[in-house]
Amino acid sequence: MRKDVKELIFNFLPIFLLIGTGIIVFEACFSGESKYEAIRIKGSDSEVNLVQVLAENYMDRDSLISIGVTGGGSGSGISALINGKTDLANSSREISEEELYYAKKRNIEPYPIVFALDALAIIVNEDNPVDSLTIEELGKIYSGEFLNWNQINGFDQEITLYGRQSSSGTFTYFRENIVKDEYSQSMIGMSGTAQIVDAIRSDKKGIGYVSSGYLNDNVMRNLKVIHIKVDENTKAYSPLVLENITSGKYPITRPLYQYSNGKPQGKLLDYLMYQFSEEGSQIIQSNGFYPIDTQKIKSELNS
Repeated sequence: MRKDVKELIFNFLPIFLLIGTGIIVFEACFSGESKYEAIRIKGSDSEVNLVQVLAENYMDRDSLISIGVTGGGSGSGISALINGKTDLANSSREISEEELYYAKKRNIEPYPIVFALDALAIIVNEDNPVDSLTIEELGKIYSGEFLNWNQINGFDQEITLYGRQSSSGTFTYFRENIVKDEYSQSMIGMSGTAQIVDAIRSDKKGIGYVSSGYLNDNVMRNLKVIHIKVDENTKAYSPLVLENITSGKYPITRPLYQYSNGKPQGKLLDYLMYQFSEEGSQIIQSNGFYPIDTQKIKSELNS
């Protein structure tokens, strides 16, 4: 090789090496070897606000993770899990036998995780004189047996029923545990909790069921939470008092579920463990929900 060509290569060698190193770094950043990970969470509208707060706080701690949280109802979340469209399905009810059947056909293994407790609150307009109801009265209202508020010592007005659409886990839970029958055909199915709240604010005859965790001071404008009692011989309790929930005095409580495909691992497991940390439990409680005893679930997740 000619001497002048050798000198030219030698002079530009550092530049060639720098460019080569840059290409390697670029490829590493955008190859499958990157530790950056995205997690998709979808489902229950009762859970969506809480899970968004948990996800945002976790992302502040871990810059290598991105968590997207959307609602749509428990059924939508479970369907997305079965179809490989989400990593974690939020659900305010247990997965059904039919959903398990379709999951098995698609080689999906739903793994259940209970991460919090919820109390369902019954809301009316603040001008409604009714302050308390029994479980039986509530069931008769939503089945259509009671049509007028004067049947339960209220004012002489027809009752307007607001509920959720059938894809909602709250719809299913309330029907199976409170109504214990089919809903009245007059019930207006709403796409989300916010729509129920907005409707009752402007409807003095209305009644609706919502997650108590949704009811912060801003939301409660023009609304009233009905106290619920098991029967006429027992005391009525509010779902907005923590002791009423933890003691079991308030009768409409339920576990909140999350489902992953198989036992969670990696970043998803790290995120779930954060939910069960002391900070996660404080976030759950500050958002109007109730933390569970985390020792057993943490042990199961880590085993």
